[in-house]
Amino acid sequence: MTDTTVDLTPQERDADLDLDQLKQLVGLVEYDEARDPFPVTGWDAIVFVVGNATQTAHYYQSAWGMTLEAYSGPENGNRDHKAFVLRSGSIRFVIKGAVSPDSPLIAHHAAHGDGVVDIALEVPDVDRCVAQARRMGATVLDEPQDVADEHGTLRFASIATYGETRHTLVDRSRYSGPYWPGYVERTSTYQKREGSPKRLFQALDHIVGNVELGKMDEWVAFYNKVMGFVNMAEFIGDDIATDYSALMSKVVANGNHRVKFPLNEPAIAKKRSQIDEYLDFYRGPGAQHLALATNDIIRTVDELRANGVEFLDTPDSYYEDEELRRRIGEVRVPIEELQSRGILVDRDEDGYLLQIFTKPLGDRPTVFFEMIERHGSLGFGKGNFKALFVALEREQDLRGNL
Repeated sequence: MTDTTVDLTPQERDADLDLDQLKQLVGLVEYDEARDPFPVTGWDAIVFVVGNATQTAHYYQSAWGMTLEAYSGPENGNRDHKAFVLRSGSIRFVIKGAVSPDSPLIAHHAAHGDGVVDIALEVPDVDRCVAQARRMGATVLDEPQDVADEHGTLRFASIATYGETRHTLVDRSRYSGPYWPGYVERTSTYQKREGSPKRLFQALDHIVGNVELGKMDEWVAFYNKVMGFVNMAEFIGDDIATDYSALMSKVVANGNHRVKFPLNEPAIAKKRSQIDEYLDFYRGPGAQHLALATNDIIRTVDELRANGVEFLDTPDSYYEDEELRRRIGEVRVPIEELQSRGILVDRDEDGYLLQIFTKPLGDRPTVFFEMIERHGSLGFGKGNFKALFVALEREQDLRGNL
């Protein structure tokens, strides 16, 4: 008899999440890890390269309610760059910015702007995963190796994925430090406003990758063959097109569905899609947006807006559409409450979800965030795609990039 029990990761335990809550937050499912040639437990860290890590780390604390946990920089021997480790719930962000004029991070940032360089994944067996990756033809960037300090030993390796993005594979089972050898524990001097919630989001739902025209199926096959991910959904044609622009999208997920990757490519249309704009300004494939799971999207959006975060506008006509109202039925908050905040709603055979998207977070129109609250739905808001793309096109047009 096989064991298909799904347990909490250490990060999820540290965040005081429970299994039932996590199943609602991100659609977690049970699966048999022993039969998986490339078992992935969940997310480890999302590593960003930015132009100014000091200020960006402050932004994620003051605007997004994240907590500073660890730091690496010149003060503790890292002459190349500063790195700040931030957490919200079970999500860990690592924000890196060059200190040395000779740092390789400078060239990366010059090409891509602020963005995700590493989607690190927690795995139970680094060597097993790398052996499978090599068998299937993946590029191994870092061979399996140990790094150690007074907190224990951490084992890792890394493989290449689309563009200059990598997956670092991490086994923390013998390590108890704040993040990684070379990092020291650090708490922030930033003080939250009185009455602010403990955190604004609890878990990472999915990360969307944008790839070039004709490359989507190639990268879907990569995740299928190399990492054993399963196909969850496919969006093509009228589902994902407007009068002006179009794209195609397929979603892959690891066995327990903690890690989900929608992969987008542009499609031929009258004008340039949001994917074309991203590829132009990021100078190639990369992570387009991160979906952050919350169990109270109303409060989260209200807090984020009060902190200066800007969201895409949704026209009133979206909420006044009688077909939409019939399709979504009753949800936990009145439609008027969603309308006043621009929150989208979608329903499928499993339940419904609420979602909203920020404007681009940096100077380039590349990376943005999605807030998502799931109630049974395992989907990605298929019914909202056209409304979302119209809103994105409106912003593209203002930037002169449509």
